Amino acid sequence: MALIILDRDGVINEDSDDYIKSPDEWMPIPGSLEAIAQLSQHGYQVIVATNQSGIGRKLFDIDTLNAIHTKMKTHLAQYGGVIDAIFFCPHQPKDDCTCRKPKPGLYNEISERLRVSLNKVYCVGDKMTDIKATQSAGGKPILVRTGKGQSEIDAGNVPAGIPVYDNLATFVDEIIFVR
Repeated sequence: MALIILDRDGVINEDSDDYIKSPDEWMPIPGSLEAIAQLSQHGYQVIVATNQSGIGRKLFDIDTLNAIHTKMKTHLAQYGGVIDAIFFCPHQPKDDCTCRKPKPGLYNEISERLRVSLNKVYCVGDKMTDIKATQSAGGKPILVRTGKGQSEIDAGNVPAGIPVYDNLATFVDEIIFVR
């Protein structure tokens, strides 16, 4: 089975500078759930790796995060898609943990738990923190223009050689129908 790792905010759902603090605030990016369903239906194991410092900032608790993820999985199931696991970092940047992207801790944990090298695993994100974490963990970084992706490009932050796609759906179409 092939594996793919996705960031959540800005890749699967609309991002917010004020954080996604409730299930009501979680809104899918058009086409993202259908794209994940395609991945599921084509034999991909879909893992989410996401920074969720809103927990550390006391903006929401673990029960609320679980409710947000339940909403995401329920909406995804309507398209026949599955998220196999969600790995998250609850820490704030000041905590200097090893799991908060751009550090590779979440990706290393996924690699260890699933007993798989990430050298052939696509990791899709919308921020340079996602790209840096992926590179440090040995994965194959992909940047999407949704979320903060376009602003990262406009700021000149994206190094040459990082593949860029309009959104998750355009990337998934390429890997499903070209491979």
